[in-house]
Amino acid sequence: MCRGIIGKKLGMTGLFSSEGRYIPVTVIQAGPCLITQMKTKATDGYDAIQLGFEEKKPSSVSKPLAGHFKKSGDGIFAYLREFAAENPDEFKIGQKITLDMFKLGEFIDVTGITKGRGFSGVIKRHGFHGGPKTHGSRSHRVPGSVGCSAWPGKIIKGKKMPGHYGNARKTVRNLEIVDIRPEDNLILIKGAVPGSKSGLVEIKKMKFIR
Repeated sequence: MCRGIIGKKLGMTGLFSSEGRYIPVTVIQAGPCLITQMKTKATDGYDAIQLGFEEKKPSSVSKPLAGHFKKSGDGIFAYLREFAAENPDEFKIGQKITLDMFKLGEFIDVTGITKGRGFSGVIKRHGFHGGPKTHGSRSHRVPGSVGCSAWPGKIIKGKKMPGHYGNARKTVRNLEIVDIRPEDNLILIKGAVPGSKSGLVEIKKMKFIR
């Protein structure tokens, strides 16, 4: 069994359950993905399958990549990702992977690249409350004192300070599948997932049953 699939985040919406409860969901176009390479313990030291997602023009890839894709049949893909496979012998190169591996109510993990926010201050990056707004204060959004006394005379490593925020790989775990629409390759997941609209995401089965 393959443990995951590649998808694209389309955005967020909401729907009502049979009990009339409103559920915010993220809509993801997942697959279909094509198996482009097999990884086995005998040759690579681990069992996995490589999936290709979202076709692109043949002229937009290098010759080595074009040769790599030729082995799996028709199709040049923009994205390649590997997913663990329990029994690689069950699969073959060129096989399509769809949403059939998932079921309603299942809990999954979703990995994506968070929105990049550039260089941010401590209020936006770490949620600092900020300084007083009145009585002549000039300390509104600054981090405040960050140093030490005479000893050790330095800033402690790991101090929350301004810096680069976002544009990092993040995994959100234990998200529930609310609906699956295989005819449109859509999966609706309860809650938010990392990334912006049209961002690439990886949907993975949980390693342990909830």
